[in-house]
Amino acid sequence: MPNQPAHALIERAAQPDDVAGIRKLLDHYAAMGDLLPRREAEIITNLSHFRVLEVGGDIVGCGSLEHFTDELAEIRSLMVAPGLKRNGQGSVLLNALIDIARQRGVGRLMALTYVPEFFHKFGFHTVSKDIFPEKIWGICVNCYKFHNCDEIAVLLELQDT
Repeated sequence: MPNQPAHALIERAAQPDDVAGIRKLLDHYAAMGDLLPRREAEIITNLSHFRVLEVGGDIVGCGSLEHFTDELAEIRSLMVAPGLKRNGQGSVLLNALIDIARQRGVGRLMALTYVPEFFHKFGFHTVSKDIFPEKIWGICVNCYKFHNCDEIAVLLELQDT
């Protein structure tokens, strides 16, 4: 990009060349138990849902916006490279995903997370997972943690903001 410093942080839609970088981040955090693993085929199938952060040609963050209905969408796979945590990159991604959800007229935006306090800073509130049957019976039911899920549900009401 013209007039961009060589190591400028760029937030953008994911492209096919980003799959390996997204997979590397996902695999790192899945190995730590901080998120559920996603197969490469699933990343490719859902690539249009992903936003990435790029620095110097490297993918250093990603997140996806998955729609269940016109009313409900989910923030998934939101992460930044370990050395960049707490530097605001996660906020850049989350704000971009919230803006996209608003532009699409989504009424409610949810996430399952181990760090609800991060989402609370953006107006999300902790809620019961039971209020998301679309998520529970569409995706969670196939998860190996289904009967022992330790993630925390958070919700942002967008129609009021």
